Amino acid sequence: MQKGEQVLGIEGTAWNLSAAIFGDELVSLYSKPYQPRNGGIHPREAAQHHASVMKEVIAAVLTEPDEIAAVAFSQGPGLGPCLRTVATAARTLALALDVPLVGVNHCVAHVEIGRFATGCDDPITLYVSGANTQVLGYLNGRYRIFGETLDIGLGNGLDKFARSKAFPHPGGPVIEELARSGRDIDLPYTVKGMDLAFSGLVSAAQESLAPIEDVCRSLQETAFASCVEVTERALAQAGKDEVLLVGGVAANARLREMLQVMCAERGAELFVPERQFCGDNGAMIAYTGKIMLEHGATLRIEDSRANSHYRADEVAVVWRKERQQVQAPGPRRGAEAVVTIGEDEVMKRRVSKSYRSAALDARLIAERTRAEARLVAAARKAGVATPIIYDVSRDAIVMERVDGVLLRDAPTPAHLALAGEAVGRLHAAGIVHGDLTTSNMIVRDGRCVLIDFGLAHMSAEVEDRGVDLHVLFQTLESTTADPEPLKRAFLQGYAASFPAAAEAREREQEIVRRGRYL
Repeated sequence: MQKGEQVLGIEGTAWNLSAAIFGDELVSLYSKPYQPRNGGIHPREAAQHHASVMKEVIAAVLTEPDEIAAVAFSQGPGLGPCLRTVATAARTLALALDVPLVGVNHCVAHVEIGRFATGCDDPITLYVSGANTQVLGYLNGRYRIFGETLDIGLGNGLDKFARSKAFPHPGGPVIEELARSGRDIDLPYTVKGMDLAFSGLVSAAQESLAPIEDVCRSLQETAFASCVEVTERALAQAGKDEVLLVGGVAANARLREMLQVMCAERGAELFVPERQFCGDNGAMIAYTGKIMLEHGATLRIEDSRANSHYRADEVAVVWRKERQQVQAPGPRRGAEAVVTIGEDEVMKRRVSKSYRSAALDARLIAERTRAEARLVAAARKAGVATPIIYDVSRDAIVMERVDGVLLRDAPTPAHLALAGEAVGRLHAAGIVHGDLTTSNMIVRDGRCVLIDFGLAHMSAEVEDRGVDLHVLFQTLESTTADPEPLKRAFLQGYAASFPAAAEAREREQEIVRRGRYL
């Protein structure tokens, strides 16, 4: 190791204060986590803990100050008081050592240490921690967010349930152990296109009178199945063949097993870093800081303010190059069903997902098949272009074959304007699509035909309409090089056919502004 090639990284977004030194490899790592006296994390107490042990943590790793080329720190997202404590320490150290400062996005650091530790190249990443639940993929210089939680993070949801049952902290391992001897019960399953929600699931689990083993099993099965489903949707949308699992919840063996089964069924490969790199740790900040430093991504002291809502897709990923995707000829495989295309008709048969429990799998297949047929008919009656339904069974729908241009393959402003008109009519009829991606829109004869109503439902709520728009805009941002003209064209068409378009658009923007670090 040459002098001055190591980076000191400090992580302290929430409960764990951790520091590490990274050169060509991990040199040292030391952590001193905050343990709340009761309940969950108290931000000010956590920050006070970080301040009180900062000297100990830094001293444990910083044994050769002259070797340090930069100081990296977790700039966000995270708990404000904790972030500010870490940022102050990082500034002080950078000035004292007379080296550059590097502000690292916490979520991006999870992805990068995962790529380093496992050797994967271009994965779809499922990032599940206490406060964050996101599905990310790299495109055009940024990590795009395909889907995320609309309320609480998965880990926080599990901890909330654990506290309500007086389980010791942390509650996740206790839930995992009890779940092994449980049986299935019905709990709410919430997937909204590419996004997830866990608060209703956790509340139902807390209120359930079933044996605790059954509740723990079904809480895990339901929450994890929704995460795996959205990850599979992102794989299908992006055409990638690697999945990376990171974050504190990645330690759960059942979640790993479910992802492994899904990847095997899709011909993809699952990567999970060793445990020390899964949860929050200083190594991920030091390593990401090192590759950022090598590409000139440093901060001035005056620009180093902590950002508790720092999103992964705001980071310019200057250290990566685009990998050319080689797609097999013909349509990509979908995430939920096998589609058999005949001369005049199409059969869509929902396939069983081996990663889901048998009871949940059967329930979702039946519910979604019935709802899809019913809502396609209702949308068509309201003047929305949809396929004609010919026949319906428990797991299959036979419908009209729709030939045309799939928006995923030709996302032009003209096509998006037609899509906006179709979605406006759909919302005006009180129907929310629920999976509004460019893979579910076909332009034919000057109209946009909406397909795949498997997650659709009746709703006049502005929140649900806003989520519909949010799902589409996330898809455009994660799969196209210049999404803004496409979004504007869609909104023009949407406003032309839906009087309450402005209200729905305002709610979509509110959803974007909401903090995901809760």
